[in-house]
Amino acid sequence: MIAVTGVAPVDGALNALADPVRRRTVELLASRPHRAGELAGALGVTPPTMSKHLRILRQGGLVTDTSPSFDTRVRVYQLRQGRFGDLRRWLEDTERGWTEQLEAFAAHVHGHREP
Repeated sequence: MIAVTGVAPVDGALNALADPVRRRTVELLASRPHRAGELAGALGVTPPTMSKHLRILRQGGLVTDTSPSFDTRVRVYQLRQGRFGDLRRWLEDTERGWTEQLEAFAAHVHGHREP
């Protein structure tokens, strides 16, 4: 059976990943931290649009941001540790549940076939 604990963080992560620009942002951040302006340039979006996407990723718990001490106007974004593990565990649990249901259905169908 699928556990429902930890669903709220997973919901936030899935919501954050629902947009292709945000998924590509996560892919870029997987290689190294980036400034918001770098991300906007790499993705071909305006700075305000990038800010919106980064805010949603932050709210979903997928990224964190920091400012270098020499310039607090600059925001550097990086992936948040652990959140993708929560998502992976949820996906594994869900897949296991689907597999169990399909196997039970197949056994039921095979058990009721006429010779």
